[in-house]
Amino acid sequence: MSRDAAIDLDWADGTYRFALRWGQLAELQEKTDAGPYVVLHRLHSHQWRVEDISNVIRLGLIGGGMEPAAALRKVRAYVEARPPLENHPFAIAVLSAGLLGAPEEPVGEPEAPIPEAA
Repeated sequence: MSRDAAIDLDWADGTYRFALRWGQLAELQEKTDAGPYVVLHRLHSHQWRVEDISNVIRLGLIGGGMEPAAALRKVRAYVEARPPLENHPFAIAVLSAGLLGAPEEPVGEPEAPIPEAA
């Protein structure tokens, strides 16, 4: 993961880069009739729609560099032809990275070393 909203995941038949940048987030909003954070909330609260999952993954593949037609084929084969819960965690990971990013370094201060007893 990186701060540019990209995430590499072992998904379907290989390892793919997913990214939801501004344009993909705007299209997700249009396709789902909900803001991206509302979609993320639906995914976390188990109130999602199947289109939430398929659109997040398709648009994430496009944002990650895949041609739109190829992304649609992948989603038809590995999302729409499979049980929805199989791809639910992937949709959460892709949308979370798109909205929140992922730091390259751990959050917080490093722990102080423990002094040795004399």
